[in-house]
Amino acid sequence: MSREKSCGAVVFRKNGEVEYLLLHYEAGHWDFVKGQVEPNESEKDTVMRELEEETGLTKAKFVEDFREEINYFFRRGGKTIYKEVAYFLIQAQNRKVELSYEHVEYEWLSYEKAMKKLTFKNSKDVLKKAHKFLKTRGIVEQT
Repeated sequence: MSREKSCGAVVFRKNGEVEYLLLHYEAGHWDFVKGQVEPNESEKDTVMRELEEETGLTKAKFVEDFREEINYFFRRGGKTIYKEVAYFLIQAQNRKVELSYEHVEYEWLSYEKAMKKLTFKNSKDVLKKAHKFLKTRGIVEQT
């Protein structure tokens, strides 16, 4: 069985309300920025490279102490692949996104709308943890 490691980010911006960035992939699903780790690349280096490649966003910073890992299996070309994805939390400084060829659209959404739009349960779980983390940091107001 093959193994793959990717890193991604729950990207948010705060303009009064916190909004999360979701990408619509060509395959049809809605998810976060993510991509495979390249040789000699740290997890955070992967996230920043993928963020720039997929969205054009360069003015962004990590929210320290958030790292969430998910694992799943998928099939490609008749082979089962074990995938690990480490997610970080990134605050974007600007709103303008320039999509890569891998995506067909994007949306900045409130937490509630993002939870409805995300395709996969494990991504919803990551968003739930990220949102809760932002509440503990006082970035998202308690409800």
